[in-house]
Amino acid sequence: MLRSIQISLFILLAAFGAANSIAASDSGVRLREIRHDSASLRREVPVRVLLPDGYESASTRFPVLILLHGLGGDYRNWVDKTVLTSKSQGLGLIIVMPDGGNSWYTDSATEPKDAYESYLIKELIPYIDSNFRSVPRKESRMIAGLSMGGFGALKLALKHPTLFSVAGSFSGALDAPLRDVDNPFLRPSIERVFGRSDDPRRKSDEIFSLVEKVTEQDVRELPFLYLDCGSEDWLIGTNRDFSQRLLSKKIPHEFRQLPGRHDWRFWNAQVGQFLTLIVDRGIVSRVDRSKESKGV
Repeated sequence: MLRSIQISLFILLAAFGAANSIAASDSGVRLREIRHDSASLRREVPVRVLLPDGYESASTRFPVLILLHGLGGDYRNWVDKTVLTSKSQGLGLIIVMPDGGNSWYTDSATEPKDAYESYLIKELIPYIDSNFRSVPRKESRMIAGLSMGGFGALKLALKHPTLFSVAGSFSGALDAPLRDVDNPFLRPSIERVFGRSDDPRRKSDEIFSLVEKVTEQDVRELPFLYLDCGSEDWLIGTNRDFSQRLLSKKIPHEFRQLPGRHDWRFWNAQVGQFLTLIVDRGIVSRVDRSKESKGV
């Protein structure tokens, strides 16, 4: 019972930034806030889009990073609680931050109107490619998120490997569909999304099971997977287990265990590391403003 209360407190602090929250710098003209009318969700969904420097004056197309928030959070978190804006300055990258509610980025087993996976895959990605100068290819599209969003990013990448080149998880709650918790904060969202603990539909969204189904041929098609977790995070064991599962299937990935907790201080640092990773992998480049000014 005590552990259940501690877990709730950790997530609540993380989601609402009650502690260790780091304010972002002013995003200025780079930030767009839109409302996207979704047929899958039967309502409008708020989305923030952080554009690269010089987007308006350039004709270039840019890679896209879809960045997912955690349980109890919303689409504003990444800009408001981290230095994402300053860390992404100078990068040729469109960053898309949708509102996922407490959906686990999954089509709900109990609420037909909460089809969040369908929304992200069938509606949001085509919308971004149609309305922004994105590069509409797997090689230039990435997805990442924290906690619930980390689970969502890896799950979507495993289920839709032709859409993403890299998927990242920061402190991911990777075993959510396996949990049968007596917890007033976690249990409602888990049962609403995945069904009760004996619901067979849980397997279709359980990423340990998804990895077990991966064949040698499939490995070649998968995105590169990145995951990290703080050594003092209550989810560290789950993340270690998932990394071992990936190793057993010879799935290329990187796992970082670092000092830290389940909080915004950790995620603020790690989103910067993830941006460095995708630059180092050659997916995202730095914008040379001097060439733009000369019309090169």
